[in-house]
Formats: sequence, C-alpha cells, structure tokens
Amino acid sequence: MALTGRTALLAALGSLPVGIWEPSWTGILAVNTPLALACACDFALAAPVRRLRLTRSGDTAVRLGDPADVTLTVTNPSRRPLRAQLRDAWPPSSGLPGTEFEGSRHRVTIPPGERRRITTRLLPTRRGDRKADRVTIRSSGPLGLFTRQGSHDVPWTVRVLPPFHSRKHLPSKLARLRELDGRTSVLTRGEGTEFDSLREYVPGDDTRSIDWRATARQSTLAVRTWRPERDRHILIVLDTGRTSAGRVGDAPRLDASMDAALLLGALASRAGDRVDLLAYDRRIRALVQGRAAGELLPALVNAMAPLEPELVETDARGLTAAALRTAPRRSLVVLLTSLDAAPVEEGLLPVLSRLTKRHTVLVASVADPTIAEMAGSRGNTEAVYDAAAAAQAQAERHRTAELLIRRGVTVIDATPNDLAPALADAYLALKAAGRL
Repeated sequence: MALTGRTALLAALGSLPVGIWEPSWTGILAVNTPLALACACDFALAAPVRRLRLTRSGDTAVRLGDPADVTLTVTNPSRRPLRAQLRDAWPPSSGLPGTEFEGSRHRVTIPPGERRRITTRLLPTRRGDRKADRVTIRSSGPLGLFTRQGSHDVPWTVRVLPPFHSRKHLPSKLARLRELDGRTSVLTRGEGTEFDSLREYVPGDDTRSIDWRATARQSTLAVRTWRPERDRHILIVLDTGRTSAGRVGDAPRLDASMDAALLLGALASRAGDRVDLLAYDRRIRALVQGRAAGELLPALVNAMAPLEPELVETDARGLTAAALRTAPRRSLVVLLTSLDAAPVEEGLLPVLSRLTKRHTVLVASVADPTIAEMAGSRGNTEAVYDAAAAAQAQAERHRTAELLIRRGVTVIDATPNDLAPALADAYLALKAAGRL
C-alpha cells in the first residue's frame, strides 16, 4: 500500500503564513486537524485492491504483424466505488501501442458490486509465446489524497505464429500442380508411375512412352500419359542450430526457412502427399507427424511459433538419425540449412550418404542479398575490397553446393523473398520428373 498524501500534507503546511504558524507540534495539530481527518477519510473510502476479482479473455493466437485484443474483466465486490489507475503489464515484444508504459495504463471507475471490461491491444514484434505480467491497480479516495496499491497475477498467453508471407505464391503453384495432375486443359506429361490415359503422339514426346499395342489397333501412334505420383512422403527438416540465427535483413535465417517450409507443406498436402516436420539442432525441438491435409497447416504454424535458433553447432549425425527414424521408407527429405562451408563439409557431408541411399534429398539455404550487392559495387577502394570479399563468399557457397550436387542432392540457394517459391518449383519439378 502506497501513501501519497504526505506530499499534500507538507504542501498545506508550507502554504501557511509565517506570522501565524508556530513551529510546534501543538500548532501543527491545531491548524491541520481538518486536513489530517480529510486524509484519513480519503484513505478509508478508497476501495480495497486485494479483494478485486480479475479474469481475462480474448485472443490466444495471432499471426506476426496482426493485432491481438486481450480483455481484462475487473469485478469490484466491495461496498465502495473503485476509482483506479490500472496497469496491465506485458513484455516489450508484445508491441503495446505508443510507449510500453502508456499503452498498458487505463483509468477505470467501477461502482460497488459491478464490473468493467478493459481491452488491451497488442501488436507483437516477435514470434513465440507472449505471457502477461502482473496487473497493478492503484485505488484512490474521492479526494485523491491517499491511494491503495496492489498487484494481481492474471495469467494469459498469446502465441504469435509465423506470418506466412509466401502464401501469396500458393495460387500460382496450385495452378501448376493442376497442370501436372491433368485437371486443366493443358496436359503436361509427368514421368510418374500412375497411368492416366492414351493420346496421339506429338513430335517431341519421349519414344519410350509409345504404347505399341494401342498403336497396332489404330492407324496413328499412341502414347501413354502419366499422372504424377500421389500419397508420397515429404519430410521437412529445419536446422535450428547456430547458423540459423544469422540475420538476413530484419529477421533470422530461421524465419525465412519457416516461410518456405509452410508454402511447401501447403502445396504438398494439396497434391495428396503426406508431410511431416522435424526441427533439430542437438535434440528434437519440434515434430509434426501423421496430420491430415486439413490439419497440417495449423499444426505446422503452431509447432514453429515457439522455435528460436539455438547458439550451438548442429549435430549432423543426430539430425540424420532423427530423419531416418521419422522417415523409415523412401521419402523426399527437404533440409533447410546453411551452405556455409565448415558446417556442411565437416558435419553434413560425412553422413549424407545415409540419407541419399534411402531418400531423395533436397537442401535449401537462405542467401544474403547484400552479398550480391557488394559483389557488384565499385567506385572507391573500400567498395572494391567489399566486392572482393563478397565474390569470395559467393565462390565458397557455389563450391559447397557443387559438393552436394555431386552426391545426388538437389540444391536451392535463394534470398529470403525467393526461397519459398524456388523450393515449391523444385518440388513440382521433382514431381513432374517422377523422382518422388
């Protein structure tokens, strides 16, 4: 309980004329008895804070960049009206409007036996779980001379989900998928294993697709068309180790990898394939398995939301073993990791054959667009040195990618804005070629 009436009392004493005020306790009490009584009454009439009942309701999940509204209901069970200043505290990354202090403060008046609802709007600036802190209430008397203050713990958590910016590419990728699947007027032949239909030979068709028996029954060459395989298994592996913490632009590489994984997951599930997710560095950080198509995307974003890069070197052997356990049968393994030379050459390459022997492997990595800009810069000595350093970095990434390609791995190296559509295109190309 905070007593703030002392300032008012001293101000009243200091305002007395010097000639009529004698510096004795008798004089002080005689002159200021009405003020002391007023302060005591003000304190007594202030509604008690500890007896207030507080509950929360509102949003429990929100995409990063969207607002979330959390409502605090305050019930006053006492016989005194509540005149209070209330502070609903949240962590700074919850994104309270204005300054964090101003956005969390509210003035409230609640008559005896009634309740009021107070809504706090959040605009989170980071993924993950944002938990409410204490609610502090300062109750004033009718004169405002004294206040009662206390805090209440009212738990609430808002989970901030990945924003999924790449969903804007989904319609065009689905259109391409429908072409591959033969559901549009454009018939695209994929070298899959599911027979679709016969059609007349067109120059440029693979001669291996000619159906000689059907040709013998008619006067023109007939070729078989194939429907791309369905019900294939896709395992998306997120490397959450040290290299995923590197920032490209305003966000860590892990966020761009998540965005690409979400687009691939949404596309593959629409294609009828089964999609699982594994996040790993030195242990499993997230695992999504066996979800139906309609449940997959919510499960993915919910599992990714609390993930943060771990400042440890990824255990490539442990990651490979976890991937093989998660995908015991032939699958497409999409590994979203770094193309930095040391982690790949010392960690991934020695164990890569265990994956490629059983699975089709695709490695996707986030490239820094600043490197490409530096490589093309000229004009002064500093710019030339920057360009030389950037060219060396690009050469190392290309060499690392070549080492993976020689081992049968498909490699995607793209900037954050281009990684998701590039990964989706690579998946569609593999599907069209019958390599899944």
